[in-house]
Amino acid sequence: MKKSKSVENTRKFIMIIIGAIIAAYGLEAVLIPNDVIDGGVTGLSIMGATLFGIPLGVLLFVLNIPFIWIGYKQVGKTFALMSTAGIAALSISTVLMHDVKTILGPNDPLLIVLSGGMLLGVGIGIVLRNGGALDGSEILAVLLSRKVPFSVGDIILFINAFIFLGASFIFGLESALYSALTYFIAKNVIDIIQDGLEKSKDVRVVSARSEEIGDAIQARLGRGVTYTKGRGGFSNEPTDILNCVINRMEENKLVSIIKDIDEGAFIVISDVSEVRGGNFKKRDIH
Repeated sequence: MKKSKSVENTRKFIMIIIGAIIAAYGLEAVLIPNDVIDGGVTGLSIMGATLFGIPLGVLLFVLNIPFIWIGYKQVGKTFALMSTAGIAALSISTVLMHDVKTILGPNDPLLIVLSGGMLLGVGIGIVLRNGGALDGSEILAVLLSRKVPFSVGDIILFINAFIFLGASFIFGLESALYSALTYFIAKNVIDIIQDGLEKSKDVRVVSARSEEIGDAIQARLGRGVTYTKGRGGFSNEPTDILNCVINRMEENKLVSIIKDIDEGAFIVISDVSEVRGGNFKKRDIH
């Protein structure tokens, strides 16, 4: 068991290093040479390197140290270690890649934003998916959300608004707007990396014909179902609640199956970020 856990941690560590290198390449080969920045501590570090001539790698590591400590206190030792590895790899990689050839020139603003945002998103997404972090602003946002009536996303957006505003004075308004667009693309790519390309759906069905619906789902869709006992709040009558996990492409077919059997069935469908264990793999129905 210990050996298995050690192998898994080693795999995560390697993936975090790879993710940090990809993010660093996006910064040094695409964004920074074209005066486009990222949000959070990375954005502040890029502006600081431009204003004071301090190597970007040094600022990235130094400015993130307080947040690593906060992560250690609030999340745990493993998260702090993985984040330290990721931030150190990002810092070192930006130093080593500082003179790397720029792959896009200033005449390709759309390609700069798209490729830079995607490289950043893929790199950061890999790091987050494996239990680390490359930017301390997210940790700060989590802590602030406990003390102010705003969500983590609202706080990050607020912080980055000031960062991009500052970028407009250093690099110009056009570069600041491109930076904001790059951040938007990177954020969406991160969500795809974390949630997976084929996001799952959790379906709950309340019906007097739950068992019949479950049999039809298994026969026509090839998905397993689970039943739990429930009781109607108004009718006070016992009922079976059907639960099923599907992918998003199967949603319309599932609803059609349910409606064919019980037009008045109560259906709740919600997004699921990740599915592990059990028998989620679809059974062949052909």
